Amino acid sequence: MSGERGADGHRDHHPGERMSPSQRRLYWLIRNVIAGACRVWFRVEVVGRKNVPVHGPFVVAPNHRSNLDTPVLAVITSRILRYMGKDTLWETKPLGWLLTALGGFPVHRGTADREALHAGLACIERGEPLVMFPEGTRQTGPELAEMFDGPAYVACRTGAPLLPVGMAGTEAAMPKGAKFIRPVKVRIVVGEPINPPPRGERGRVSRRAVRDLTAQLGVSVQQLFDEARGDD
Repeated sequence: MSGERGADGHRDHHPGERMSPSQRRLYWLIRNVIAGACRVWFRVEVVGRKNVPVHGPFVVAPNHRSNLDTPVLAVITSRILRYMGKDTLWETKPLGWLLTALGGFPVHRGTADREALHAGLACIERGEPLVMFPEGTRQTGPELAEMFDGPAYVACRTGAPLLPVGMAGTEAAMPKGAKFIRPVKVRIVVGEPINPPPRGERGRVSRRAVRDLTAQLGVSVQQLFDEARGDD
């Protein structure tokens, strides 16, 4: 959020800007604390960790069932993940501080599409992994909601692969409206990266290519979500 102070105490002028060295150190501290808590409280299990790219940018595309998804997702890789979120989440200072420390950045609702797109593209172009929930907001139940084209568009525009992820257990641990976190086992299944199709002339991205990639992503995430839930 323009004009707000980030986790390192400096002003964050542009959503999605590069994290400072102090922010990166804070990320590792918070990430390690969360990873330890996840092992003890959620007995978190990660399947397919080898599918996470160790170099270069990629777009992480998980299903979304709980506010826990963002912090828990950090355990899938030792790399710093970037997240985008609605700016109202930063209105609560402790939550905003935590989100920023975890690599998050706010996007104004009034200009969400354009600002989110530019911020996300900037992260990818710097070689950073970016998390985008293709269902948008939190959903409920075993079936995925209609998928948004954002992750597929970013992948098609930049050539970065999509990393489909299925997460189960977070909804039971902290469903919508819950004030307390239950010690429910969480299972995360990481699928193989999905490479976007080659870009057209002058780097143009066709709507059909984006829609087809979104459909492919939806099938993959649903399968991984089913596997994480034990329905395979």
